[in-house]
Amino acid sequence: MRGFTLIETIVTIAIFALIMGVVSGFLVVGYRVQGYTFQQAVAIGEARKGVEIMVKEIREARPGDDGSYIIEKADNYEFIFYSDIDKDEATERVRYFIEGTNFKKGVIEPQGWPITYNPANENIVVLSQYVRNLPPIFHYYNGQGEELIDLPTRLKDTKLMKVYLVINIDPSRPPQNFELESAVQIRNLKTNL
Repeated sequence: MRGFTLIETIVTIAIFALIMGVVSGFLVVGYRVQGYTFQQAVAIGEARKGVEIMVKEIREARPGDDGSYIIEKADNYEFIFYSDIDKDEATERVRYFIEGTNFKKGVIEPQGWPITYNPANENIVVLSQYVRNLPPIFHYYNGQGEELIDLPTRLKDTKLMKVYLVINIDPSRPPQNFELESAVQIRNLKTNL
């Protein structure tokens, strides 16, 4: 009689189970890595889109409808300015800021007569998640390209800005931080026409 003995059957099943375990392990690890990579790519894409929109809005900044100066606040992690971001001929108050690991945008529409910008009516949206900035997000420069450090001089002398975002879903595992940087010249403040 030909056939498998009990020992041969057990060894065959054990080898098959071991091979299936290894293959399953590779699949699980592969799906985890792919999922993490996909999340990182989505986060980077959101940040890129947010920076592109922000740069366009900052470039087109103008005085507020209430007579406010173009730049209201110029901090390392918060920037407030006025711009017609929705092309309705009304100038909105726009605020970009970091809250935790979320990079956000707040918009206030002008209201009433005399025109006011009521902070209670601010509409806030998240532009990008997983922002891990230790260095400042916003850098401010004068017309000669010198960085402005003092807050009071930032308001009156800023002509050029750099935006710097660091994106990483989980800093404890690869890939490393993804850095986005963009520069923008504020058209209504530039003097080198």
